[in-house]
Amino acid sequence: MKKIIINLLIFIVALVLGSILNGLLINLGPKLIAAPKGADITTMEGLKATMHLFKPINFLFPFLAHALGTLLGAFLVSKFCSVNQFQWALAVGIMFFIGGAINVYMLPSPLWYSITDLVLAYIPMAFLGFKLAKK
Repeated sequence: MKKIIINLLIFIVALVLGSILNGLLINLGPKLIAAPKGADITTMEGLKATMHLFKPINFLFPFLAHALGTLLGAFLVSKFCSVNQFQWALAVGIMFFIGGAINVYMLPSPLWYSITDLVLAYIPMAFLGFKLAKK
């Protein structure tokens, strides 16, 4: 029972740290790659209304945020959980995938980005995080 609680706490910490990295990259993106002229990225409503102005380069940091946040979380659970590391890493990937799916539903991003994000940023990154932790 103690192992389960410890692993669950590691899982929660990994999700939080992955989410923090995600947020940091989301906030860093517009500082390095300017938002399109006239785009309001300060509110969800403004983002929805001006998403059509975004160029492919503007989607780089959101993708990196999703992928690297998932990668970090999966790496941490794979490194520190005592048993079932792959299942914990996959659970991290699934949790971030759910967040990504909600994001795709809420924001009218281009179809190419939504597919790329959902297919490449979550489950593959969870698997990669697991593999990197095992080296």
